[in-house]
Order: sequence, then C-alpha cells, then structure tokens
Amino acid sequence: MSSIAQARWRFPGGLRLSPHKDEATGDGLAALPVPARLVLPLTQHAGEAAQPLVKTGEHVRRGQLIAGATDYLSAPVHASSSGRVADIGEHAIAHPSGLPSPCIVIDTDGQDEAVSADALPEWATAPPGELLRRIREAGIVGLGGAAFPTFVKLDRGGHAVNTLIINGAECEPWISCDQTLMQDAADTVITGAAIMAHALQVERCLIALEDSKPEVQAALSEALAAADHPALALVAVPTVYPEGGEKQLIQVLTGREVPAGGLPQDIGMLCQNVGTAAAVHDAICLGEPLISRIVTITGNGIARPGNFRVRLGTPIAELVAAAGGYTAAAERLIIGGPM
Repeated sequence: MSSIAQARWRFPGGLRLSPHKDEATGDGLAALPVPARLVLPLTQHAGEAAQPLVKTGEHVRRGQLIAGATDYLSAPVHASSSGRVADIGEHAIAHPSGLPSPCIVIDTDGQDEAVSADALPEWATAPPGELLRRIREAGIVGLGGAAFPTFVKLDRGGHAVNTLIINGAECEPWISCDQTLMQDAADTVITGAAIMAHALQVERCLIALEDSKPEVQAALSEALAAADHPALALVAVPTVYPEGGEKQLIQVLTGREVPAGGLPQDIGMLCQNVGTAAAVHDAICLGEPLISRIVTITGNGIARPGNFRVRLGTPIAELVAAAGGYTAAAERLIIGGPM
C-alpha cells in the first residue's frame, strides 16, 4: 500500500463543521436508470454556449457530438443516451434564477446505443498535444463546481507549471459525491491524474484527501501502489472548511500563497477536481466523452439519501424519486452545498 504524507502547513481561519456525509454514503454508489427524457443545456459550462449540430427529429446515439464548442472558452456537448431529438429550444434548467436556457431535448429509446469508442490505451507515450485535443473533444469541464473547460486549464498559456494538484478535499457539508468516487473508482482517479500530469509534463502531482476519510485513504493508496506512477503522491489534509478552495488547498499542501488577484498558474500550480480526473480517464482510456457524473441527493427532506451515477440532462425530479421522494421535513431545494 502506498504511503500517505501529512500536510505541513495551514491557512488562516477555517471552520470545523458537522460533515453529515454518512447519511448518503451508507449504500455506496447506485446507477440511476436512463430517464425517458434528457434535457441537455447548451451552456452547462463556463464560457460560450455550444452550437447545436443536430436537428429536431434526428436519431442520436450515446456519446454522439450534438453541439460543438463555439469559442476557445467553450465545451462541446454529447448525447448521454440514444434516442430522438424532440426539441431544440428554451427549457428550464437547474439554476436558481429559474430562467430558461437553450437546450437539446432527447426522448430516449431505451436502447442506450453508443457511437464507436476511440480509446487511447497507450496514453503514456502519446504527445501531450494529442491528450489535450482528446480532452477538449470529450467536452470535459471541471466537476468540482466551476464547470470551467478542462482543456483551457491544461493549456498552460505560457505559464511554467511544475505541480498538479488533484483536489479530493470535499469540505462542503452533506455533499459526498467525491468521497464516493474515490472509494468506488479510485483507479480512475489515479489514472486520470497521471494522464493530466503527463499532458502538463509536470514534476509532481499531489492528490489531496481529507484526514478524516480512512476508507478513501485506503482505496487511493491501493490504487496508487498498483499503478506505480512515480510523479504522484497522496497527501492527507485537515478536514476544515473551506479547504477545498484551490487557494487554501495550495497553501496547505505547499506553504505558498496565490498572489491577490492572481491564479495558481502564476506560482507554477494547477488544480483539478477528482471527478475531473476520473472523466479524463474515461475519455482517454475508454473513449467516452463527459456524459455522466456522480450526484449526491441528501438532507432531512429526502427519504433515502444516496449517491447516484447520473446521465447529464436528467431532470432533478428523477433524482428525488430515486432517493425515495421528499419527507415532511422538506422545505426547499438547494443546488450545491449549504455553505
């Protein structure tokens, strides 16, 4: 089993909050069935909206490119299951504004037929530019919450990056999707991190995980030992909010501070979420674009809290139903964490 280093530094302030993780992690990861209808926003990432490449009535397959990136800061969108394009237009999306947004709606056919996968098993000898191209075409964006196109962050823009940080410090109370991913699919996180480290040509890759998660530590240690990527190292960090913020995490891991108004790249650092690392693994090793993610459905207002592997475009009502529906304690929906 791979050893785990302990973080040596701290950041000013911080809160030790009741985690409320156990409520949703008891039964592990469940796969949500493909819904009858998928509503895929064309602006489900930071930057410019994607441009539709399909027409109403057209049949599409899982993984098919259905909307292309329109700018450098943009990401393509892929069908998350097979079916018929029912509409291209304004629809309600999961956003607190309540405003509609341009979407592609797919009525699924129950077949989940996929396009041919274009995997790259020999990624370790591939040119970094080829990896970046595939990551961009897969539509991968940051899955830690910002949804910033991953290709743009990995394209260093002239900065001399020497350290890649994989953020597994899920300090937000109640949310446990990253914890579930690291326990259930640690190998995908490790391999995705190694792929990004190779794409960046960095000297080291630090994978941060909270010191209060022994199951996560064990799973990642075993996966790292089996993979034998010498540039990768595990570092346990204190469970303090908001340590999952990249500037706080960089200070805890390295003792260095990102300049005010600056970016991690300004001091040779780059941060990616563990979910993003797993998505990079799927794109490179399986040839599968970003069409799903793990979502935590939890709180006192949910009957059976849990973590679910969900196709992008799935209506929230489907998630609530999979978690047993609402309880009498339900008052409001919070998209994201309570903090």
